[in-house]
Amino acid sequence: MVYGIGIESSCDETSIAIVKDGKELVSLKVYSQIETHSPYRGVVPEIASRAHLEKINSLLSVCMEETNLKFSDLQYVAVTGYPGLVGSLMIGAQLARCISLVHSIPIVLVNHLEAHLTVIGLENELPAFPWLGVLLSGGNSSIYVYKGFGDLELLTDTKDDSLGEAFDKVSAILGLPYPGGPIIEKMASSYQTEKGEKSPFPKLLKEDTQDTIRFSYSGLKTAVLYYIKSFTETPPIGKIAYYFQKTAFELVVRNIRKAIEKTQIKTVVAAGGVMANETLRSTLQKEAQNREFQLYYPQKKIYCTDNGAMVACLGYHLWKEKKFVGLDFKVSPKRNFEQIL
Repeated sequence: MVYGIGIESSCDETSIAIVKDGKELVSLKVYSQIETHSPYRGVVPEIASRAHLEKINSLLSVCMEETNLKFSDLQYVAVTGYPGLVGSLMIGAQLARCISLVHSIPIVLVNHLEAHLTVIGLENELPAFPWLGVLLSGGNSSIYVYKGFGDLELLTDTKDDSLGEAFDKVSAILGLPYPGGPIIEKMASSYQTEKGEKSPFPKLLKEDTQDTIRFSYSGLKTAVLYYIKSFTETPPIGKIAYYFQKTAFELVVRNIRKAIEKTQIKTVVAAGGVMANETLRSTLQKEAQNREFQLYYPQKKIYCTDNGAMVACLGYHLWKEKKFVGLDFKVSPKRNFEQIL
């Protein structure tokens, strides 16, 4: 049995987890800072790092106590090193260094984005490489060719707003709470379309060719804003939420379809906070059935958001490959490990 601890502090969730053999969750604790950042309608880096500092030691204590494990039972400590908010990453990194120094446990440095993709290993056997990794979150709308642990090739990225950012900004335009994803999903799911009704928003990037794969959501955000301004009375918020979401998700489906055609890879792993959206899950499931490709995504919604379990899960595979770092490792907002050595 191999026990490993995962430390996640890249943005606005502080999380500690213990995983056995890279596939069995033993303990998971998450402290969300949503209420703290809600008045600012976004994450304030200094506030985030301070909250991590206040909470991270207590989460570690609770994890260790409820599992009855000792530090001597742990084979590795995995910590998110990149990308993320540098001040927040430093808090998790310092905890990892302390555990390693005091208890002589090797450190594994984890790519936050890659960890989102491998968290499915806590619910399924990981599929054979390569995969198409689709990351949809507050900071990412990207598709990768995932060739092996530590080997991600970026296929496409967003040119402006990510999908999660678009949800938050449209929510603000509509006067709805932060974060925007859950409330817009709720409003959209309760809306009943009328026969013959058309979307008030144009198809995104309709001028793109079959070979062009890209995300862009700033135009949709602007379209929502101008549509709202066209009303002299209260705009139909449910209708706006429904068609905003439908238009946004159509681009996700289209890009996955193009990526499969381009790479001939028929295994797709979709992850990130936006994958907690039930409509998106259902939409991708139907696409997978129609196009006959394998689709994986985290079944537990807590695995969609930032969490220590995904860090510990990926850490196990890197530990097996002896990809350790010393106490002097760096953290970085950049995506590529080579850029921070």
